[in-house]
Amino acid sequence: MKSLYILLNIGSFVVPFLFSFHPKLKFYKHWKYLFPAIFITMLVFIPWDVLFTINDFWGFNPDYFLEYTIFSLPIEEWLFFICIPYACIFTHYSLQYIFPNMRLSAKVSQTISYILLIIFTLGAIVFYDKWYTVIDLAYGAILLFIVMKVSPKILESYYLTFLVMLIPFFLVNGVLTGTWIEKPVVWYNNAENLGIRMGTIPVEDSVYAFTMILSSLFLMNLFSKRKSQ
Repeated sequence: MKSLYILLNIGSFVVPFLFSFHPKLKFYKHWKYLFPAIFITMLVFIPWDVLFTINDFWGFNPDYFLEYTIFSLPIEEWLFFICIPYACIFTHYSLQYIFPNMRLSAKVSQTISYILLIIFTLGAIVFYDKWYTVIDLAYGAILLFIVMKVSPKILESYYLTFLVMLIPFFLVNGVLTGTWIEKPVVWYNNAENLGIRMGTIPVEDSVYAFTMILSSLFLMNLFSKRKSQ
């Protein structure tokens, strides 16, 4: 099914996009901060993706994407970095709108941050010979350290909303990695990751999703604050 990957992108994007115009939510008003944040995040993740693809650390099954590629990446993979962050950040803002008190205390959030920071840092050191693991965890440690220093309040709500985002993450990423279909849309070279799977999903993908969304959310928040000053 050549259209599977693009249908996953469209399916993830279309509902959040339509509800962006909800008269109470008015998420479209955040676009001026959101899209620059997404595009800057792509400047990190696209080169990373290209390098990993051309070195066969992961790759894409041609049975599931259209024939157009840019820098070795299917056009659907480019769209992934727009559609998924958009859907996830919309989810974050919607949950914050509906449940404004849905946040951890500063102390609990800080404790979780330090625990994650230690895990990411030690993991990057211990598994230095596995490219996906080390880059994933090292970027996670650097990003988390910056967010803790610059905008720690984001984390008080993000830790909780990310747990909700894990539901669509397991559904979409599950299909991408081979759940419910004959072969995976995205395959992984297990020599470059821990080989630990959550169903069909490499465990590193959860950190990848955590950092990709947090990168856009952090930048969006930064742009919004600067505009209001």
